[in-house]
Amino acid sequence: MPEPILKIDGLNAFYGDFQALFGVDLTIQTGEVVAIIGANGAGKTTLMRAISGLLPSAASHIIYRGENIGALRADQVAYHGLALVPEGRQLFPSLSVEENLLIGQHVGRSGPWSLDKVYTLFPVLKERRNQASATLSGGQQQMVAIGRALMANPDFVMFDEISLGLAPVIIKTIYDALPRIVGQGMTAMIVEQDISKALAVSSRVYCLQEGRVSLEGRTNTISRDEITRAYFGMDA
Repeated sequence: MPEPILKIDGLNAFYGDFQALFGVDLTIQTGEVVAIIGANGAGKTTLMRAISGLLPSAASHIIYRGENIGALRADQVAYHGLALVPEGRQLFPSLSVEENLLIGQHVGRSGPWSLDKVYTLFPVLKERRNQASATLSGGQQQMVAIGRALMANPDFVMFDEISLGLAPVIIKTIYDALPRIVGQGMTAMIVEQDISKALAVSSRVYCLQEGRVSLEGRTNTISRDEITRAYFGMDA
């Protein structure tokens, strides 16, 4: 096997005295789409926050392209080519759609993504480019959050709760766009409550339960009974 683009090795994560992750191991190869599933509180968002530098960890516990990045700040992680689409979008509400998108460009990485390409991906954003992001619908805000991450031209993008709270028609629009996002060799990690959607777009899946990996495997070989046991810690 080639060297993975991302390797998590015995990752622990804390919020103060509360431990949220316990020795998590995970590997992702270049170009893979990997789903992270689990119940609320399982540690999915914590995992992404740790990878993206928003939570401190030991340097050697997160290895990206062979380099220890666990101790880096979030801005340093972004310069290495990792981008996060955070849960809740976290846009700047007083800024326009276009201003929010341009923030992603400040990383300074070159690549295929530009304003025009984001607007081609999500045409509604071009129509509303001068509108304050706070006045958009939840689905449109999610599109801005995705576009902002792409404007950083990452090699590895993490989507945290990509469909949470969105209408089915908007969820379909976003998932229909995913092949165009990852179709140029980009690697992706997707946290998703909807297990069916997670399995449909990914080649491998990790299930977290109470901060530990309870299941890992290829999506076309894992049974629903195995997922149920790993997800809830009980027999199907």
